[in-house]
Amino acid sequence: MSNEVNTAAAGPEAGGSPGPNSGTPVDKETRRKVLAASFIGNFVEWFDYAVYGYLAATIAAVFFPESDPQTGLLLTFALFAISFLVRPIGGFVWGHIGDRVGRRTALSLSILIMSGATFCIALIPSYDTIGIAAPLLLLAFRVLQGFSASGEYAGASAFLVEYAPANRRGLYAAVVPASTATGLLLGSLLAGVMTALLSTEAMESWGWRLPFLLAAPMGLIGRYIRTKLEDTPVFRELAAEDQAVKAPAFSLFRTHWRLLVKASGAVLLNAVGFYVILSYMPTYLSTELGLGATESFMATTIALLTYIGFIFITGMLSDRYGRKKVLMSASVSFIVLTVPAFALLGTGDFLIIVLVQILLGAMLTLNDGTLPSFLAEMFPTRVRYSGFAVSFNLSNAIFGGTAPFMATLLIASTGNDLAPAWYLAGAALVSLIAVALSRETCKESLRHE
Repeated sequence: MSNEVNTAAAGPEAGGSPGPNSGTPVDKETRRKVLAASFIGNFVEWFDYAVYGYLAATIAAVFFPESDPQTGLLLTFALFAISFLVRPIGGFVWGHIGDRVGRRTALSLSILIMSGATFCIALIPSYDTIGIAAPLLLLAFRVLQGFSASGEYAGASAFLVEYAPANRRGLYAAVVPASTATGLLLGSLLAGVMTALLSTEAMESWGWRLPFLLAAPMGLIGRYIRTKLEDTPVFRELAAEDQAVKAPAFSLFRTHWRLLVKASGAVLLNAVGFYVILSYMPTYLSTELGLGATESFMATTIALLTYIGFIFITGMLSDRYGRKKVLMSASVSFIVLTVPAFALLGTGDFLIIVLVQILLGAMLTLNDGTLPSFLAEMFPTRVRYSGFAVSFNLSNAIFGGTAPFMATLLIASTGNDLAPAWYLAGAALVSLIAVALSRETCKESLRHE
């Protein structure tokens, strides 16, 4: 990936190329720093966020010890879902900062809040020590995590798209889901190693805290890198011309509400698919299908490795064939193949489980690798951050954060282990309709209107 991106970034004479919609030169070294800052910052945010999902069973035992295992797991995922309710609010706040003050400022603040909240989770005493205050503190810090994360994905995507060469915006924006998956990968590796090496008692006593403690140093590194960058060329142009809107959210709903509805629908497959396939899956395999915890994490880790590779291929495909074709292919794949794939997971054969997870991950990359550039290109520069953040976080608040809870609840209420698959296929259908009604964006310039 890096060779192709750097080649595209290099200009003919001065070692750089003009910024999108701009005569502002952007040199190869600047684009390297932008890629690194976006990757590392988003990686830190989503490592912090994903650890909670991978350690859900242990967290349930620590914070809800008086409940039976399934109820404790439901309560743990309920906290996971509640923290998402703040994300639309965060989308408005971060969108306002990003569109009024600057993309870099919003991204630098969001990573600081996320890292601090995650570090504090590691310090919360157990339920046995402080009673009901323990899950309440956990909820408070989860809400802070949700607020922070609401500005990260949208901001990093807008940042990359606005710095990218016009014919490589899909590839550049694919760095965002790739870094997200890398954060998940590290979380999966740590969880797998710890469950393999530590006893249940050690995990519940102190082991679960270790990944959360890593948040502080990683967050500081990510913030430092981001503060060393300039804002994007197109945003600096708007600021210099004093064309930035004073109330991006008001402008978004007054002028671009149709785009907002379509974007929110397009995000639905990502919202449900991401959290079911990449976050909830280890819990599903171990608690619902009876696979060992170590084997569950190992299968997810292998799938994540292939997912990261597929992401960049998808970004390049979207640059060549268009965003709509790739996104619609993803939706059709999930509608047709999700239920059969989940049925194969029920065989219990480890090799089959790994292959199915690789397939599901590859299908998901068709959506995830294309969605960041698609959403960023849908909205004009003045409301790009707000449009992306609000649509992305609205769908994730309603359907993404609730996905693990809904999957567990659907299985409990129906007794059918395939219930999450039907839920995912339904989300794919909604996304298919939304994308089909949207315009193609990959060949358009980044608009200022």
